[in-house]
Amino acid sequence: MPSASTKAAATTASADTRLAPGTPGHRRMSLALFAAGLATFALLYSTQALLPAISAEFGATASAASWTVSAATGALALCVLPLSALSERFGRRAMMTASLSIAVAVALLVPLAPNLESLIALRAVQGAALASLPASAMAYLAEEVRPRALIAAIGLFVAGNSIGGMSGRLVTGWVSQLWGWRAGLAAVGLTSLVCALAFRALLPKARHFTPGTLNPKALARTVRGHLSDPLLMRLYVIGALFMTVFGAVYTVIGYRLVEAPFSLPQGVIGSIFLIYLVGTVSSAAAGKLVGRLGRRGALYLAVSTTAAGLLFSLSDSLALVLVGLVLITAGFFAGHAVASSSVSRTAKAGRAQASALYQSAYYLGSSAGGTLGAIAFHAGGWAGTVLIGLVAVLGVVSVTLYGSHSARVEARRLHLAA
Repeated sequence: MPSASTKAAATTASADTRLAPGTPGHRRMSLALFAAGLATFALLYSTQALLPAISAEFGATASAASWTVSAATGALALCVLPLSALSERFGRRAMMTASLSIAVAVALLVPLAPNLESLIALRAVQGAALASLPASAMAYLAEEVRPRALIAAIGLFVAGNSIGGMSGRLVTGWVSQLWGWRAGLAAVGLTSLVCALAFRALLPKARHFTPGTLNPKALARTVRGHLSDPLLMRLYVIGALFMTVFGAVYTVIGYRLVEAPFSLPQGVIGSIFLIYLVGTVSSAAAGKLVGRLGRRGALYLAVSTTAAGLLFSLSDSLALVLVGLVLITAGFFAGHAVASSSVSRTAKAGRAQASALYQSAYYLGSSAGGTLGAIAFHAGGWAGTVLIGLVAVLGVVSVTLYGSHSARVEARRLHLAA
């Protein structure tokens, strides 16, 4: 016979109107945000696999061409916080729809850029347009999905990111080899248009969103509160450092593979990004990793995997380089899913701002990684890029160790006070 506590838990669960796994609404939400995540990463990194071709057409160095990526991620990082405030007023669903619509419209103009400067400018506008989507998506999930299913739901959104990043680079690589890099960018724009239409048709209306007011002073107080939270600050730094590694590696890898001893054609280089499928698996498995190892244990596993991948990638054997990219990708997406979901669970108020600060740090890390990785590659070859990645990895370890130490000190303090 069920106990009173079991009956109470069942009653509470049945009274919870948030989306639960297995329900039609949850399935629609999952598909919609998967499509949004796919479009976001496909658009945001659409020029990354094409950097050698862009360099060749405009006579630009790797570091100059890398700004077609860094401008987009940097603009996103700068705009994500103010746009997240608009999502508190106008709603997550409306902001995500507007974000995708503008970004897709700009994507259809990007292939027409007459020079590198205008291409970089359009990419910056595109990044700014995408800024409200990641933070709004995280806040939407935190409000509309039951807590026990939150990490899995965010993991699926991140999985959409990984497939978007992979498919965007794959499409641009092969289309570019056949018809040029402008055609490759046009193909990504059209694909993202389909994703945006699917997102709008599928995403359920928000049932647990309460509109707020646009109050700059209240926003500043909320931001100060998040920035004064030690755990949130550590998560922001971890997200930025993980993305520094990833941005450096995938911005520069095309330049390495197009040169000797590999000398791969553009289409094959684009196919290398099929490795992103590994990220789909590792991000979706993040919830299970946290359940078995705890948050810190999962982060240690992710960072160790990433470091091992960086070292493997130093080889002149294409097979070992690919193994290295697999490990880097798996480690990065697992670490990102753990850190981003921890932000959503830690913030008790102002979730959109908490997620926005994480996204801002995350994409600043991407922008810094792409630029620093390209500069290091120009100065010291692939080993220079790997060094940038290893320094960032060491930073993740240091921050996580510091968090563990702080938790032990606080536990002892509470024990003595009791």
